[in-house]
Amino acid sequence: MSRCVAGIPIPDSTMAQAALATVMATEPDILYRHSVRVFLFAALIGKHRALAYNAELLYVSALFHDIGLTSLYRDSQKRFELDSANALQAFLSCHGVPDDDVAEAARAVALHTSFGLHAEMPPLTALIGAGVETDLLGMHFDEVCQADRDEVVNAFPRGPRFKEQILETFAQGMERRPLTTFGTANADVLERCDPNYRRRNFCGLILGSNWKD
Repeated sequence: MSRCVAGIPIPDSTMAQAALATVMATEPDILYRHSVRVFLFAALIGKHRALAYNAELLYVSALFHDIGLTSLYRDSQKRFELDSANALQAFLSCHGVPDDDVAEAARAVALHTSFGLHAEMPPLTALIGAGVETDLLGMHFDEVCQADRDEVVNAFPRGPRFKEQILETFAQGMERRPLTTFGTANADVLERCDPNYRRRNFCGLILGSNWKD
């Protein structure tokens, strides 16, 4: 029988179990627990908004959304969101998920740090984004009551100094690909955690471009 947290059943299908095994073998515990909380908060928000969504696809997408930050991708020169989306796409395709669902899930993961865009996107993308915003930024508390938040965190604890620890975990996943953080919230992470990081400036790139006007 599937476990329920805050009234949300955690998917326990063969694919869900395989996704969980993949993530638990790959991610540090802080990212694993964060990912499950993202699913639970996303599902609670989806329930509050009366959105139609595929719970299994939401769960697997949430589990994979930060896998690009792990040691498997430490030398990648892609944005970690794209590594995560590509890993998810390959996983779902191997499990016979329809192409349209695979594309929607990959988009949801690729855009999960594009804050401010999610609400206007299809349900899966909107909910993954909202789940991330809830767990990291403390947003959407008007859509997830205190009792449900407490139950989620009791089941999958944030742990001591979560705020600082998660930023350090993000930084470790991006420290070898600083240029990929340009134009994203990820630049804020490296600016805080890496004393040698220098943020690229959009205005400077335009003014210093090869155009001779």
